[in-house]
Amino acid sequence: MTILVTGGAGYIGSVTVEHLQRAKRPVAILDNLSRGHRAAVPAAVPLYVGNIGDRDLVRRVIREQNITACIHFAALALVPESVANPARYYDNNVGQCQILLDTLLEAGIRRFVFSSTCATYGLPQSIPMTESHPQQPITPYGWSKLFVERILADYDRAYGLRFVALRYFNAAGATVIHGEDHEPETHLIPNVLRVAGGRAEAVEVYGNDYPTPDGTAIRDYIHVSDLAAAHIAALDALADGQPSAFLNLGTGRGHSVLEVIETARRVTGHAIPTRIRTRRPGDPPQLVADPHAAQDYLCWRPAQSDLEDIIRSAWQWHGRHPNGYPKETA
Repeated sequence: MTILVTGGAGYIGSVTVEHLQRAKRPVAILDNLSRGHRAAVPAAVPLYVGNIGDRDLVRRVIREQNITACIHFAALALVPESVANPARYYDNNVGQCQILLDTLLEAGIRRFVFSSTCATYGLPQSIPMTESHPQQPITPYGWSKLFVERILADYDRAYGLRFVALRYFNAAGATVIHGEDHEPETHLIPNVLRVAGGRAEAVEVYGNDYPTPDGTAIRDYIHVSDLAAAHIAALDALADGQPSAFLNLGTGRGHSVLEVIETARRVTGHAIPTRIRTRRPGDPPQLVADPHAAQDYLCWRPAQSDLEDIIRSAWQWHGRHPNGYPKETA
């Protein structure tokens, strides 16, 4: 009765594994470690190193670990990289995911929780964004996630695969054990904290002329532990016979870039200089979720997603891990 977590050595995956362990749920990880960290995997959790598109490996994991459900995080997620190399994103995020789904179905596994994204919506037509908002991605990354959403809907109708696709807004924060360690790092909060910790000179602020109260872009930040709790709630909902669903994961509250920086100044006690740059193409003024559907379906509410709490948890983790996770040596 084990849960397979693909990408369980990554940021959100490792926190979800931590929460599953705390809940005494048997768990196994499949991760190729291209973006994840072996040091983020607990010693007691079986780790299989390889690709989700390796049918023989997935079959072996299912057989050896008695897998009954899957939470799928193993996707590439750098937007600029997806624009420069869309083939890699469509292969990994779509093609290999379809092989994973086929292999799970072959073994009779029909509960699947999918790590999706608000990037499937594209540029917002209204704020806050509901699940019925038109989906018109503007990057290959967003399209790759939307294609999988379409596959899931078709597989539900044709093969009885029941799923919950969770469209994240901005994951942030850390637990005592697990935090955010990407290379390159593209997310605002860890880059702000790099400046506070003396590892960078200034925070790049891309655009201060948006139609927002302070001119900088507004995003909906949700604590990674709240995301993890939502994934476990989604598994439980499917086990209880709930139908498949597409759900936004956010708080319904937006914070601007300058508000994040000012909050980090209070939390860390550091000045955190900024450099204003021109807007990045495709960056919308606001991305804020309407989270009510997820709250109703999952019986879930974000409990740790106050902005100051998010930043404090990340600051404490980075203080304990100034260079991120220990890196493997050859």
